[in-house]
Amino acid sequence: MLDQIHLLAAVTVLGVLEQAYFFLQVIYARRLFGISPPKTSGPPEFERIFRAQVNSSEYFPIFLALLWQAGLFFHQGLAAALGLLYLYARYCYFKGYKASSSERLTPIYLGSGVLWILIAVSALGILRFFFSHYMGLNIL
Repeated sequence: MLDQIHLLAAVTVLGVLEQAYFFLQVIYARRLFGISPPKTSGPPEFERIFRAQVNSSEYFPIFLALLWQAGLFFHQGLAAALGLLYLYARYCYFKGYKASSSERLTPIYLGSGVLWILIAVSALGILRFFFSHYMGLNIL
């Protein structure tokens, strides 16, 4: 069983570490700009860092659900590779947004594209399982 999910688990841990890195960046920005919690507004530089972290956190549960569905129902290797690509896109998004709001666009498009591919792969895998399990048809 574990040999069927170890890549997914590794990508999940990397994703959690990436989220922790984003959280730390907000803490450092709060200190740098003198913004105490619970305030979420301040100089544009702080607000971009804060928004990049919040946006990344909002998408993380969606990413995890799709990563695991694609890996369990379709192919672990493909899902893990797409997961790494998504994490790279999120990192580029964070760095780009930190520099300028316009620099976040290309990485967010890449990350969104990866999520759509994960949705498609998940749906195909689940559909294949239903056909195989309930109808005895082996497709794909």
